[in-house]
Amino acid sequence: MRTAVVIIGALLLPVALTVSAVVSTVLLTGHGGCPRPSRPYLPGARILAMSTVGRPGEMNARAPRLGRPVASGVPAFCDVTVVLTHPPLRDRVRIEVWLPRSTWNGRFQATGGGAFAAGEFQRALVPAVRRGYAAASTDAGEPGNAKSPPVWALRRDRTINEGLLANFAYRSVHEMSQIAKQVIAGFYGRPAAYSYFTGCSTGGRQGLIEAQRYPRDFDGILADAPAIAWNRLTPAQFWPQVVMNEAGVHPTACEFAAFNRAAIAACDGDDGRLDGIIGRPDTCRFDPGRLVGTSLRCHGRTIRISQADADIVRRIWDGPTTRAGERQWYGLPRGASFSWLAGTSKPLFGSRHGAPFPVAADWIRYFLLRQPHRDVSTIGYAEFERLFDESRARYSAVIGSDDPDLSAFRSAGGKMITWHGLADQAIFPQGTVDYRRRVESAMGGAEATDRFYRVFLAPGVRHCSGGAGPVPTDPLAALVDWVEHGRAPDTLPAATTGAHPNTSGALCRYPQQATADRPCH
Repeated sequence: MRTAVVIIGALLLPVALTVSAVVSTVLLTGHGGCPRPSRPYLPGARILAMSTVGRPGEMNARAPRLGRPVASGVPAFCDVTVVLTHPPLRDRVRIEVWLPRSTWNGRFQATGGGAFAAGEFQRALVPAVRRGYAAASTDAGEPGNAKSPPVWALRRDRTINEGLLANFAYRSVHEMSQIAKQVIAGFYGRPAAYSYFTGCSTGGRQGLIEAQRYPRDFDGILADAPAIAWNRLTPAQFWPQVVMNEAGVHPTACEFAAFNRAAIAACDGDDGRLDGIIGRPDTCRFDPGRLVGTSLRCHGRTIRISQADADIVRRIWDGPTTRAGERQWYGLPRGASFSWLAGTSKPLFGSRHGAPFPVAADWIRYFLLRQPHRDVSTIGYAEFERLFDESRARYSAVIGSDDPDLSAFRSAGGKMITWHGLADQAIFPQGTVDYRRRVESAMGGAEATDRFYRVFLAPGVRHCSGGAGPVPTDPLAALVDWVEHGRAPDTLPAATTGAHPNTSGALCRYPQQATADRPCH
């Protein structure tokens, strides 16, 4: 697993000084004073182009091709861009490796993406190089960002582009790691001592895929709020729209918020603490029917909660089921905002209608219906059940990302941490809990699993960040300490962010939890 025997920690400063000396001897050999590493080799792929550009530090640093300052505190770095293809696919995969010139900490950090974007480049790479990591990101041959629809999914004849799907599903991060490691070794004159992967959402799914398919790529993986079982999760994210479509009722955000406030009031104290947070959404049994007949003011109007409103909320919380009542996947946790998955909109003229989560709607349009312009507002229970079954059957092998057999990752010495907000409004945390339990079953129980894979649940925290609860402050540091010094974390330091009261705390290692009178137990 480890690519070198250099020990980082007490020797960090000498390593950085040595790297500075290595770089200074070759500053004049490349564009902008950067050395040009040798062209990497990747089996099954062909390198189309490679460039090296120097980027100054601090606020003068310019993001590649964007012409904007990247951020303060960024050290001078060299940006190595590699473009490759997989004949005969004719794709063009871009990989960027950012290399701090004189502040390298001896480590490599690969970064993940979000939604249908395999990588986030500047957003992910800036904090990595700021902390001294040589870092990399990739677009998997699918240019765009987390808000872009997956136009790459379909060929002109509207068949699925299996090659680009493979890039997105599992191949891109593995190949990025192979390319980046060669670039790093050529640039600094030595390989990275340790390699890490960090990602949330789609990035969390990519981290799991790495542990499952390529267990020797990374010493440590931080796979947060992972989009586990993508082929089931993504259609499940569309379930709230189906429920509203069938009912012919589309509640306002104000009405949905009233149900959440009532649920929090009812279940806040279940963990023994009154802090405005549902500590255990899975045990919250608040019945939305209790609000039927109550009135509330929304945008200057008085609205009365109906039985139809309550039934919609109940079905969204319960999650998708077949028409026979069999569970298909998990639902939105009580306390999580409805705004992403159960969004609605009111045009100037006409009635209120659904505003589906783009990732879920695009998965259905591009990968299941293969009709990019299809109006999905007509999808009801019968069609949803058929689409869900197709998604589960057709895409499990390529993007299921939920194989619980992590024996090869464990044997390679790998360590993995996952944290997940319990008020996640996009990816249901019960899916993470389900995966952890299945890993325990496959790997010899909870104690054996804890030796290499630990999960931390964050009450009140939204998708990847924010919310009323404490968010992990530096989970990567905990992972590094575990990998390099053998100190497995029992808690993750955390603090609230944004407009919420500034509080700090610690997230408990699953299945432990904190109560009013006892810490994690």
